[in-house]
Amino acid sequence: MSVQLTEEVTTPVGGDEADDAGLEAAGKQGFDERLDAALLDGAASAAEVRQISKVMFARLAVLEEGTEEYQYVRNTLIELNMALVRFAAKRFGNRAEQMEDILQVGTIGLIKAVDRFDPDYGVEFVTFALPTIIGEMKRFFRDTSWSVRVPRRLQELRIDLAKATDALAAELDRAPTTAELAARLDIGEEEVVEAQVAANAYTASSIDAQAGDDEDDGTAWADRLGAEDPALEGVENLTALAPLVAELPERERAILAMRFSADMTQKQIGERLGISQMHISRLLSRTLGKLREGLLAES
Repeated sequence: MSVQLTEEVTTPVGGDEADDAGLEAAGKQGFDERLDAALLDGAASAAEVRQISKVMFARLAVLEEGTEEYQYVRNTLIELNMALVRFAAKRFGNRAEQMEDILQVGTIGLIKAVDRFDPDYGVEFVTFALPTIIGEMKRFFRDTSWSVRVPRRLQELRIDLAKATDALAAELDRAPTTAELAARLDIGEEEVVEAQVAANAYTASSIDAQAGDDEDDGTAWADRLGAEDPALEGVENLTALAPLVAELPERERAILAMRFSADMTQKQIGERLGISQMHISRLLSRTLGKLREGLLAES
């Protein structure tokens, strides 16, 4: 999906021009005062969450692990970014009956992301965290596709064993022995036998088969598959834009946040900053032009 970076240029009647320095001051104004309130009542915008997270990760990096202050900052980062878990869970919206479990494992993924993230990676936390969260959710579905509980080690070995069996059968023109499989996978023969036994607990059904669950109404699994969520592509686009936005002057970032994060109109932004809508329109057009050129240069 191509990224559309366009903004309608409007020409309102009247309005006075203001110095650009006023925009920069307005962009900063009130952030510190809103910080505590936003953390307490969840009223922070997406832009503020990103900015607060940056500050807190920098703080976390200098705190001693295990201290009370470290735990407070860590827990706050987790609570602050819970929206990422809810966002990722929408990808599996066709599994409403499992949503509570999905959110729980997604939270585990978020916790892992917070613990592993390093600001020196040079990427936004959302870029780092979403694959980790979605990965935990996918592992949950993989684990729950087994008819009995099987250790994850053996679940993963089953796939390698199947590949090795097919490869050796093609090479030898016969079914491979346990010893040959063990040698190919560089594991013990007992592990091969364990994996073969565990594989019997795995159930794979055709997606054209009827679901056969408690809510079975004759619908095939294929008809229950969720549609692709276009919002996920939006995350990828935002990720691509993140380094370009970071290079913009602060006043331009402030206007972008009001226009696209707070969904304010040009007129509302102009009223907030005390300048004309025409001036806002020109600034947005100039800023979006920079981002468009940056994306084209990268591609």
